[in-house]
Amino acid sequence: MIIGIVVYFLNFFTGKSRNQKIANQWLNSHINLLESQFALVGDDGAQNIEDIQEPMNKDSENVFTFWCSGRICCEGMLVELKLLKRQDLVGVIANAIKPAYDQLQIRVDMNNDDMDNFIFAISSKKSSLKLSKEIYDINTYCPERKSADKYDIPGSYFIFSEVHEVSSSMMDMKLISLFKKYPNVIDTIHFSDQYSGPKPTEDQQPLELPKGKKVLIFTFNLLDVTQTGLEETEPLLQMVFYFINKVKKFKLSKEAKTKSEKNRSKVAENHWRSIHAAKAEKAAEERERKRRELKERIKEIEDPEKQRKMEERENKREKKKMAPKMKQLKVKAA
Repeated sequence: MIIGIVVYFLNFFTGKSRNQKIANQWLNSHINLLESQFALVGDDGAQNIEDIQEPMNKDSENVFTFWCSGRICCEGMLVELKLLKRQDLVGVIANAIKPAYDQLQIRVDMNNDDMDNFIFAISSKKSSLKLSKEIYDINTYCPERKSADKYDIPGSYFIFSEVHEVSSSMMDMKLISLFKKYPNVIDTIHFSDQYSGPKPTEDQQPLELPKGKKVLIFTFNLLDVTQTGLEETEPLLQMVFYFINKVKKFKLSKEAKTKSEKNRSKVAENHWRSIHAAKAEKAAEERERKRRELKERIKEIEDPEKQRKMEERENKREKKKMAPKMKQLKVKAA
């Protein structure tokens, strides 16, 4: 038991130290590029600029984030390093049985005027299933997965897109060359004007239609977390900046824009229809509950005559409710 406790804590401190080292190495390898693209690296909007000492925030022992701001086209960029739980002995054992990767996720919040209304994503087979089932905008606007085989990229990838012309434009030679240069590194690329996160469960349906944000989300697998391996991910970061500019310039055709607007109107209409149906169902359940309670109270009355009169009164009231309502028309005399 003592040996087990010692091993657990040794693993905790070595794993914690290893994750911190990986995060620092990645930031040090890319800080110059980030500072060339953004006026401020490390501002999360929650503190004064003068108070920022370290650009990177440690959210947990294996999750590190920092915010970049001060660039045209976008409100800012959130960089999140989701590293393996090296500090958790159970996690280490699980990773040994079923290998997993450290991940880098970059989310760019675009300005409203700098992105057209469209949804596009390309994702690995495993992550594409999660996107289609759990992410609200994908599940709502383009849940159909289409194979990316025609683009001749290694691995098994699937594309989600509202309109074909978006896929054709985004899957350009620059992106395809990166897929070939970094096989299995690109996990997910997700562009959306309606991003609102995970799909709400049936018992958590919001009364208001989820308000989507215009975002570009990139998720990369860090296959090699050595100093050299982390430095070699710089072209992926440059690709992010390339797509920020590309999305700003990209405009839908007239036909595609019309289809996009129709999709959003239809989603809004279906949402309000479902909310109205849910409210009507809840009201009917409440009426039925009150009716059952009243019947129970009537049964509890000991006086048979009083019980009979109350039952008759309740039956009359129910019949009156069920009877069709007639409008009375007034006819003026000639």
